[in-house]
Amino acid sequence: MKRRSIWLWSVIFAGYAFLYLPILSVIGYSFSASRLATVWGGFSLRWYGELFANQQILDALGRSLFIAAVAATAAVMLGTASGMALSRFGRFPGRGFLSLMSSAPMVMPDVMLGLSSLLLFVSLQQLTGWPQRGMGTIMLAHITLTTCYVTVVVRSRLTSLDRSLEEAAMDLGARPWRVFFLITLPLIAPALLAGWLLAFTLSLDDLVIASFTSGPGASTLPMLIYSKVKLGVTPEINALAALIISVVAIGVAVAGLLMHRMDARRQHA
Repeated sequence: MKRRSIWLWSVIFAGYAFLYLPILSVIGYSFSASRLATVWGGFSLRWYGELFANQQILDALGRSLFIAAVAATAAVMLGTASGMALSRFGRFPGRGFLSLMSSAPMVMPDVMLGLSSLLLFVSLQQLTGWPQRGMGTIMLAHITLTTCYVTVVVRSRLTSLDRSLEEAAMDLGARPWRVFFLITLPLIAPALLAGWLLAFTLSLDDLVIASFTSGPGASTLPMLIYSKVKLGVTPEINALAALIISVVAIGVAVAGLLMHRMDARRQHA
């Protein structure tokens, strides 16, 4: 039994090391003084200063964060409406089509989704003059991609939700919209937060779809990093990656803490 336990912990340690050692190495090399991204040249904060002085990277980062925030917010609103319709309204005309379209982007390759979005935007632009490819078209494509993930998360939460609380509120005279905002919405808040974070991450991380739907002056951070990879990654990218990893780790920890407190309060109530 002891040998089995040692073997199990060894496998777990090897798996985590395989996943996280590359990330830790990026953080470590971000403090290197060498001009090469994978060569240690002594401890230095030089590349963090170079990063904050590089306006091109900062503009791409701000653009990506803005697109991801807008796309995630829109995806939460659309995904919540879609999840409510699929889980609460029973059978209605078009329910099967809505369910299919809500899950299609999840199984469709990014290349196909990006190409289809590009053809749609080009056709609309030729017919109506709108939209011009740029941040707006990237947002629309990312909303299409991320809404299905939010729909799945919200729908699963609504399916497992105890409807007796909503029924009790309606029996006491509350109207449906009041029940939704005062009862349903707080109960599914952890799912909405999880869906928003998932959609934000998917949008921020996307390269393929953004490459198809972007226009002049609308390069996102993944597109900029990918273009630099062809010429050689600079240590500034290591510094940027270290900052993003730190922010994401803090965000995940805070979100987990908030969701734990929400669940504890709900169970206590």
